[in-house]
Amino acid sequence: MLYEKLTNSKRIFDVSADEAGKIAEGLPTHRDREGAKAWLSIMYGCNNFCSYCVVPYVRGRERSRDISMIEKDFVGLIEAGYKDITLLGQNVNSYGKDVEGSPDFSDLLYRLNAIDGDFKIRFMTSHPKDASEKLINAIAECEKVSKHLHVPFQAGSNRILKQMNRGYTKEKYLSLIAYAKEKIPNLVLTSDVIVGFPGETEEDFLETLDLIQKVRFHALFTFLYSKRPGTKAADMEDNVSKEEKQKRFDRLLLIQNQISKQLHNEYVGKTMRVLIDAFSEDNQFALEGRTDGGRLVHLNGDRSLIGTYQDIKIERSSTWALFGTIDDKQKKPEAL
Repeated sequence: MLYEKLTNSKRIFDVSADEAGKIAEGLPTHRDREGAKAWLSIMYGCNNFCSYCVVPYVRGRERSRDISMIEKDFVGLIEAGYKDITLLGQNVNSYGKDVEGSPDFSDLLYRLNAIDGDFKIRFMTSHPKDASEKLINAIAECEKVSKHLHVPFQAGSNRILKQMNRGYTKEKYLSLIAYAKEKIPNLVLTSDVIVGFPGETEEDFLETLDLIQKVRFHALFTFLYSKRPGTKAADMEDNVSKEEKQKRFDRLLLIQNQISKQLHNEYVGKTMRVLIDAFSEDNQFALEGRTDGGRLVHLNGDRSLIGTYQDIKIERSSTWALFGTIDDKQKKPEAL
């Protein structure tokens, strides 16, 4: 394309990568972030058409990358020194469904887990309607896959979930979480939730609070509903005031923050294996790292520690993070 432009002095267009099922592979990649973390796309697009979401309209239908290409890129990241790699997709659980005979997402996890090296595999986002027992088993059995599951539930009311076109019920979601907790005792759970979806009643909102209290997430990404032109939800009648929605949002945050604080407090006194992945000269704690379950850890230390695993003694916690020091005694780390 560059040669044609330089030799013919005409504008050049190529839209083949936007065609159904097409993915541009083999393009050179430049990564300039300091640290041990990298992100790797395994698929593009979305087929779900949640009523509040514009993604399928702007990013197209689901297109899965060839598993051999993913593996090649993954090995390249390991060889480049990255130790914390997050697999990306609008719904990673749908990986391979658009290609007949293709391995599914669980198969991909098993395959990447078998690669030599000391690294951690993470992924997002995982849609509840496609999350299976096979996926939970893969997380439990693959020692390099983070024991962290981010599964957006969005709402606890079955009526609202149907309006959102989410494809599951509150009961199915709780059943999935119960199985995951049984198979992975130290599992860290996080999620997304939308407050104030059009037509949400107080009863609907109480169902959401009930789900949060039953699951006890380590953290939530919380959102007040935001209208997206062109989506089905944008045309739905909504008679709940902004003031009432904000009050519900604040009530939800109060409950979730209490849960997060309680769960993080359980780490205090434990020694954790933490991958140091960031340095900040403007922070009281110069280094940051993540536990296997993705919990943020603040500590002090030299920049040279970035990219190394350290046993960290957790001394205190907050709603959002853990705080600790490098354990010189090198005690066997806990598995949280």
